[in-house]
Amino acid sequence: MGDHLIITHIPSLVATLLNRERAKGSALTKEEVETIRDESPAEVLPPEQRAAVDARRGYDDIDPDRAWEDWQIARVELHSDDD
Repeated sequence: MGDHLIITHIPSLVATLLNRERAKGSALTKEEVETIRDESPAEVLPPEQRAAVDARRGYDDIDPDRAWEDWQIARVELHSDDD
């Protein structure tokens, strides 16, 4: 196990953002996404443990360092499932 650690949101950041956007009833702003990211519970895990979390979830979470950009991509796909 190396020194590289990965911030891992639990529950996933993408699920949290989706739930918050649905509750709001409109698109989240960049500021809202960044605030939610910063206030959401997270753990720091080694890559092997992060991979196990992603495997249990069945998907990879968005990168917290690119939360806004990744959320813009993810939300299009996730909201298409609402139709």
